[in-house]
Amino acid sequence: MDPLTSAGWTASPAADESRWFAVEEPSAPAGVRRGITAFAERLGFAGERLGQVQLAATEAATNLAKHAVRGEILVRVVRDGNAASLEIVCIDHGPGIADVPRSRLGGYSTTGTLGLGLGSIERLADRSGLHSLPRAGTTLYARFRQPGADPRLPLDRPYAGLTRPIDGERECGDAYAVIAAGGAVYAMLCDGLGHGPLAARAAQEAVQVMRETRPPARPADVLGRIHERLHATRGGAVAVAAVSPEDGRVRYAGVGNVSGWIVHRDARTGMISIPGIAGSHARVREQVYDLPPGAAVVLHSDGLTDRWDPAARPGLSGRDPLLIAATLLRDAGSRHDDRSVLAVTTAERG
Repeated sequence: MDPLTSAGWTASPAADESRWFAVEEPSAPAGVRRGITAFAERLGFAGERLGQVQLAATEAATNLAKHAVRGEILVRVVRDGNAASLEIVCIDHGPGIADVPRSRLGGYSTTGTLGLGLGSIERLADRSGLHSLPRAGTTLYARFRQPGADPRLPLDRPYAGLTRPIDGERECGDAYAVIAAGGAVYAMLCDGLGHGPLAARAAQEAVQVMRETRPPARPADVLGRIHERLHATRGGAVAVAAVSPEDGRVRYAGVGNVSGWIVHRDARTGMISIPGIAGSHARVREQVYDLPPGAAVVLHSDGLTDRWDPAARPGLSGRDPLLIAATLLRDAGSRHDDRSVLAVTTAERG
């Protein structure tokens, strides 16, 4: 396995490396700044670069507090094998940005804020993305490479996931693991039964099975091993997919109420999960589906409703997988359960 193209498994961050902030009050940006500073210093950010990270997070939070409805920011560490990056993900429920190109201009401001503009956040970050629809809301992310990291390691991956614990819990009972290897992407999402620490233990056990898996691997075999390992836990719903763009196929095995979708153009195709609970009672069956060119594969827990429509999100198809995951978490997520979504894209992005 080439270490420069497939450094290792990426999994949902640990509870102490991921934090959501509600950004609805003028005082909220200070809390976001403190949160990102703690994570950044843990990764070795210092001096001018630390200041740039702090500035980007503060401006993003200030924009939400000034302009947005139900603004939220996720600050997290994302580990890809031995490499790591720092991310901020911003989500709001409106009003959306009417003039996205103008919002990217440095110095543009409508309410007397710092006026750095979204363009300055993009310039400070090593990678960033933005999707906005009037009246629907905006999703934005900014990614910062860990200081001293090998610059040859790519910051862009054809996959991204998000998890969000149920209100009142620190640990999320949902988790994912994903890797690109041998021309395919292997993805797993587990929804531990219930929520809280015991659900998180089940989900993390499924992640550990994935970390021990050496691609290539059949999803049914991987799910079978997860089922065996989850016997000692409360169990969960699990989906495993092998996405092969070159072959135009998705191999999929799922048990329980984790949803799997192939999203193409303005439509989607559901993939079949067998009723049951991994770790308790489960029948494992693998299905093979056609993968249209440029399609995305989305896995999500039942913390997201199935009633979302790709046609209602113009401009999202073919975008960065983190924007897809963030938009679905916002639009289809429920506040009454742990939430997780994992997106794998196959389209070339500019």
